[in-house]
Amino acid sequence: MSQIVNLNRFRKDKARAAKRAEADANAAKFGRSKAERDLAAAKAEKSARDLEAHRLRPDEDGA
Repeated sequence: MSQIVNLNRFRKDKARAAKRAEADANAAKFGRSKAERDLAAAKAEKSARDLEAHRLRPDEDGA
């Protein structure tokens, strides 16, 4: 004889698995550790400082 399957349980388990797979994909795509976030912030800050250092300033005497 065949095994009786609860279709509601099957449907809910399938939905949970799909949600879990999507969450794992998002974590891999968007998730970064604190060290990675700090490194990115430090690089952005250095880039802004370097850009500001190359900025031309008008002469003080107005010429």
